[in-house]
Amino acid sequence: MNIDGHIHICDLKAKPKPEKALGDLATAGFGGAIIISLAPPTFFIKSGKDASTGERLENVMEWCSGTENLFPFYWIDPLEEKAMRQIEKAIDGGILGFKIICDRFHPGDKKAMKVYRAIAETGRPILFHSGILWDGKSSSAYNRPAEFEALLEVQNLRFSLAHISWPWCDELIALYGKFSNAKKIRDDVTCEMFVDTTPGTPEIYRRDALTKLFSAGYDVRNNVFFGSDCTIEDYNTKWASEWISRDTEILKTIGLPDGDVSKILGGNILNFIS
Repeated sequence: MNIDGHIHICDLKAKPKPEKALGDLATAGFGGAIIISLAPPTFFIKSGKDASTGERLENVMEWCSGTENLFPFYWIDPLEEKAMRQIEKAIDGGILGFKIICDRFHPGDKKAMKVYRAIAETGRPILFHSGILWDGKSSSAYNRPAEFEALLEVQNLRFSLAHISWPWCDELIALYGKFSNAKKIRDDVTCEMFVDTTPGTPEIYRRDALTKLFSAGYDVRNNVFFGSDCTIEDYNTKWASEWISRDTEILKTIGLPDGDVSKILGGNILNFIS
């Protein structure tokens, strides 16, 4: 089953329609998806400025209700005063993972690190944004892949960096290599890094980025997954289907066997979530 690993909720007023969401996904070639809640009020674009934690949580759970193939993730700001309490509420509410964008703080911020550790203790993963952030403000310094080296010190954390960190794709690949090496030379490193290939990369860069990712010599085949970055309220089936077709062609041209392609387009997400 193909799974779209990166879909956003952008309108709290839109009535959740999980059956329609599954239908749209099927049209694009997917059988399931990760659905990310509305952004926290501190994130100034796509945010639920007037929405409470409970409303954002209830909304994403409604979008994923009645099906085992829609996976709810809660977008949290680790610098918010009640971030720890939000984690508790999210877990109690059925959230399977968390979304974080470092738009005004470095990934290794001490307060943020405490939140990562709390999430890791629940066994849930974190979807991080990485790469250039189209937020209209100066935020790139917080989203360079190398900044995420700090996560080496978070025990048992599963995390992904989205968009292949475009335009710093080479840096992302080097970071993955560092995490792999760290686990070999340090017994205390227990975190696991995943790569989310959600577009960020324009088409002209796509083949080069994926070829490097799978040809650099690091064992990434079990730690890469696909996402569309579409919105759930108005899922762009044409966009999503074109990207999955393009990526499938690239992955097969690189020489990946069908079994590995299937994992990248779906199976690896299930491992990321569980």
